[in-house]
Amino acid sequence: MDLETRTFAERHYRGRVPGCDGPAPRSVTFIPTPDAFSYADFVKGFLLPNLPCVFSSAFTEGWGSRRRWVTSAGKPDFEYLLRKYGDVVVPVANCGVREYNANPKEHMPFRDYISYWKEYIQGGYSSPRGCLYLKDWHLCRDSLVDDLEDIFTLPVYFSSDWLNEFWDVLNVDDYRFVYAGPKGTWSPFHADIFRSFSWSVNICGRKKWLFFPPGQEEALRDCRGNLPYDVTSAELLDTRLYPRIQHSSLPLEVIQEAGEMIFVPSGWHHQVYNLDDTISINHNWVNGCNLANMWHFLQQELQAVQQEIREWKDSMPDWHHHCQVIMKSCTGINFEEFYHFLKVIAEKRLLVLKQGLKGDTGDSMSLGLDLQQAAFDVGRLADVLASVVAHTDFQRVDTSAFSPQPKELLQQLKDTMVAVEAL
Repeated sequence: MDLETRTFAERHYRGRVPGCDGPAPRSVTFIPTPDAFSYADFVKGFLLPNLPCVFSSAFTEGWGSRRRWVTSAGKPDFEYLLRKYGDVVVPVANCGVREYNANPKEHMPFRDYISYWKEYIQGGYSSPRGCLYLKDWHLCRDSLVDDLEDIFTLPVYFSSDWLNEFWDVLNVDDYRFVYAGPKGTWSPFHADIFRSFSWSVNICGRKKWLFFPPGQEEALRDCRGNLPYDVTSAELLDTRLYPRIQHSSLPLEVIQEAGEMIFVPSGWHHQVYNLDDTISINHNWVNGCNLANMWHFLQQELQAVQQEIREWKDSMPDWHHHCQVIMKSCTGINFEEFYHFLKVIAEKRLLVLKQGLKGDTGDSMSLGLDLQQAAFDVGRLADVLASVVAHTDFQRVDTSAFSPQPKELLQQLKDTMVAVEAL
């Protein structure tokens, strides 16, 4: 990030309310060539305004997976994949079974899934076992890859990735996935975890995406307030079940071709279909541009838990603590872990800026961050942490063992912001 982009971004967020984006676009922008599209172009044109875009296959033509995982005919190279990953146990969802607005999963050896896939194709894309989709395979996390560059190269546009940076420090999880499935597999209507951004590249095959900008999903809720499982279902035409459906808008439809890369903005609900036999690599990611959206989402999640068990508030000892435990179980993170996330991300940036202010820019760059990016990040961290510290439910969290204490970390961020104004 250069100084001009940092200044532009800081002005964008000054006084902005999380979740309040501009008018919905009527189409999704296509980016044809890498040479004419910079990181600053992406930040200003798509990341800050929170708009989707599609990058051409030219952006991924050097990826190892596009050469090794795909036959000359553009189909999945089952034989290569079996040799490489045949014994790995992978998660597989049944697209034909609905379970709490999602699909139930089982685990099986990768070779068994490939055997099913071949039979599914031979059966005219039908099987008595149903329509099975390999989803959320943590190929990187499970240490199956010695060199990630043999598979993909992280695009610079998505390099500020706090979510995976945090989990890499803990060395227990990540949000990097492989999806693979035959024509007809699909993902039900949803918004991405923690209101993260995501990106997705078709290594082979084609996808159809149906996008709804933030807020438009509200008109799709049923009479009980639930979002639909399938936005194409005829059931949505029943105004008794979906009383606000007449206020809904048509989705933005995108066809993503082989090799193309799609950017999914924060809070955009979507539904996705595989139009051909398809393999994709997908990452969820959070950074300073959607951190406030993540925090806003977590507050909503806690409120939902509190509403569900409100009748026990006066009779249950440690009711507020139990709400945090339930939130962690349902959402995957609670206020305590969110603070730890902020701390891990903040500490690296504070170190980078401390070194940079001393003139040790080489050491700073060795940490994978330039000074302007670190300065922007510190400002966003300070804004969100100030809101966290002031939140009454966070004030009920036992922070006695936290190091540094939340207010101390906030002061460090504020002091650093003053020090880096001249960068």
